[in-house]
Amino acid sequence: MPSAMEGPEGGEDVDISRYEETEDNNVSPTDLSELLKEGTKESHDRAENTQFVKDFLKGRIRKELFKLATVALHFTYSALEEEMDRNKDNPVFAPLYFPTELHRREALAKDLKYFYGEDWKEKIQCSEATQQYVDRIHHVGQHEPELLVAHAYTRYMGDLSGGQVLKKVAQRALKLPSTEEGIQFYVFENVSNAQQFKQLYRARMNALDLDKNTKERIVEEANRAFRFNMQVFDELDKIGRSLPEEAQDGGFAVHDGRGDIRKCPYYADRLGAAGPGCPFHAALGLARQPLVQLVLAACVAVAAGAAAWYIL
Repeated sequence: MPSAMEGPEGGEDVDISRYEETEDNNVSPTDLSELLKEGTKESHDRAENTQFVKDFLKGRIRKELFKLATVALHFTYSALEEEMDRNKDNPVFAPLYFPTELHRREALAKDLKYFYGEDWKEKIQCSEATQQYVDRIHHVGQHEPELLVAHAYTRYMGDLSGGQVLKKVAQRALKLPSTEEGIQFYVFENVSNAQQFKQLYRARMNALDLDKNTKERIVEEANRAFRFNMQVFDELDKIGRSLPEEAQDGGFAVHDGRGDIRKCPYYADRLGAAGPGCPFHAALGLARQPLVQLVLAACVAVAAGAAAWYIL
């Protein structure tokens, strides 16, 4: 996850590295935890420098986009935890199976219920970039379970580290309740001390009976996982650029007038409920009225006469 951020208050830069785990002095350069740490540094840096993440860390995250990011996490963790459950007795992964402490599916379900309502399952769908990520996780879980270590490490260790900063940024930027609705994903109720738990997790990783080639494949897979995450970030960034601006005070957004009103994310879920539609389309409807057309025609005639006088 990101390593530095602009402070939400006061504009100060906050170093997220203090949220990252402190390495044990007893680790060896050949330990899997060290190989992963060193082998994913470049991918880590690239991921935290995607536009979506940089905007998020500066508090420039809109609720609609945050909701879509939560949807992506739901599909990702559903796949990951399904494969972890499948391999919970497999010695290549079993020591890292911590469903009570780590699993996020139930927390994400609570967040999606908060954002989308009771029928949230009918309102969400898996995006193209997320589906590619999901497909890879299922392939690994069914054919190369030892590589699940890479996906679990990439996700959960990040969630317990920089993810805790993202939680605070989202809560403040989106004005979410202090009771943590909407950000349950970041709440690990059964991890009393994140630092100690991460040390335990790394020790379990290092104790896995893996040869050098397998360790290298796990590092390679972790870099692949970072790439999948970056593709999801880029996809979200593209979606964000197509969304209408939201008023900072929580007021109505203004549709830009392009495209079908039914595809306007802000207004689509309000059609038939709130009454007024998109301002642009409302203006078009008004312009179709005969009296308004007559007035407009008169105005155009006057303007044309004035322009002709000026040219002459």
